[in-house]
Amino acid sequence: MFHLLREDINSIIERDPAARNSWEVLTCYPGFQAVMMHCWAAWCWAHGMKWLGRFISYLARIITGIEIHPGATIGRRVFIDHGFGVVIGETAIVGDDCTIYQGVTLGGTSLTSGLKRHPTLGRGVIVGAGAKVLGSFTIGDYAKVGSNAVLLKAVPPGATAVGNPAHIIQKSKAQDEASAGLFAAYGVTPGGDDPLSKALQGLIGRAVLQEQQIERIVGSMKAAGIMCQSLPECDKFDPAQLKKLVD
Repeated sequence: MFHLLREDINSIIERDPAARNSWEVLTCYPGFQAVMMHCWAAWCWAHGMKWLGRFISYLARIITGIEIHPGATIGRRVFIDHGFGVVIGETAIVGDDCTIYQGVTLGGTSLTSGLKRHPTLGRGVIVGAGAKVLGSFTIGDYAKVGSNAVLLKAVPPGATAVGNPAHIIQKSKAQDEASAGLFAAYGVTPGGDDPLSKALQGLIGRAVLQEQQIERIVGSMKAAGIMCQSLPECDKFDPAQLKKLVD
């Protein structure tokens, strides 16, 4: 037991530069305390003492602001950083070495009792602040979920999901190599822009080129004496304003 405590404390110190020593983690880190109390609640739950397990998890929520259902499975060296407002549902599975930030929900979308209703997090997954992971699917090993993402589908191992609804970021091989093995606080990675935003910016750039090309064609036709039917005037296309809206 003491070996597991030391292991959890050391993993927190490695991932949080604000953690100065073991005593500070033990006494001042609600994420660590919530995981410890969950161990007690889960033991009671597994041994048929359902009410006592729920009551311990209720006390943990009062003390730490973190709600972990006693039926949830929490792996080793799981770090809930800051943690206030974190909710982990009954059938959720959190793998070893995962990092979860404040305001995260691992929730279920089904009302059928007895079924797997909550997500499964693989090893080393990072879930950024405010992210909502809803449904029974798997987030692959070392994947990342960006802050405030609303994730409703599976994420491949090593991938990053951002946005609402969340989209999977497709990275180049060079980006994958640059981020390999690096801890990404809050799930923020290099080149981690929302792919939907990138697509819209690409369309805006394409529209600018097409408008310029049309203006050249119309100018050439007029110079050649070819008259075009006049069309009603419309608002001037402002690509800078549109890019501000999607940035």
